[in-house]
Amino acid sequence: MRYTELDIDSWDRKAHYHFFKTYEEPFFGVTVDIDCTAAYAQAKRQNVSFFLYYLHKALVAANHVEAFRYRIMDDKVIVHEKVNAASTINRANGTFGFSNLTYSPSFAEFEKYASVEIEKVRNSDDLTPSGSGDNVIHFSALPWIKFTSVSHARNFSFPDSCPKISIGRITDVDGKKLMPFSVHVHHALMDGYHLGLFIDEFQRLMNKS
Repeated sequence: MRYTELDIDSWDRKAHYHFFKTYEEPFFGVTVDIDCTAAYAQAKRQNVSFFLYYLHKALVAANHVEAFRYRIMDDKVIVHEKVNAASTINRANGTFGFSNLTYSPSFAEFEKYASVEIEKVRNSDDLTPSGSGDNVIHFSALPWIKFTSVSHARNFSFPDSCPKISIGRITDVDGKKLMPFSVHVHHALMDGYHLGLFIDEFQRLMNKS
């Protein structure tokens, strides 16, 4: 887990960091509809998991926007070299386990190792069979629900600054496939501007498919 320390004193968000890091609930979030028409078709053409396909696009976007690699560690802000996916994985019995899916810019390489990790989680009874650290984005999928907002269970005594992304049920609207996409981020580390950069980049990547 490689990272560098951000110089808070020279950071243009120094005041924002000190202001929001004292909040009991420092996370804020939005929910948008992502047009996944092109990406869904491309995943089907390649005969690959759409779940892994969009997850990889989201990780590419997250690693592209530097603020999504910021974390708070011992009252310091660190910048991870890369962030991975800590995603919920469904099991046949209706439960789930947490996974650690290592990011790679190459989808083929990401899919190869993610498929092994997913099978390991599905064949385990443990909730957390894999360690992850904080260089992750927390992902969860609710493919049964077309939601317009999402809240998350939080342990406020545990220091957490990882972004959280949830995806909902795809619906067909006027010839397009739309997917609810919820993103929650730590306000001490970024603002709506950075969130907008990430969502725009994710949509661009989904369109590019």
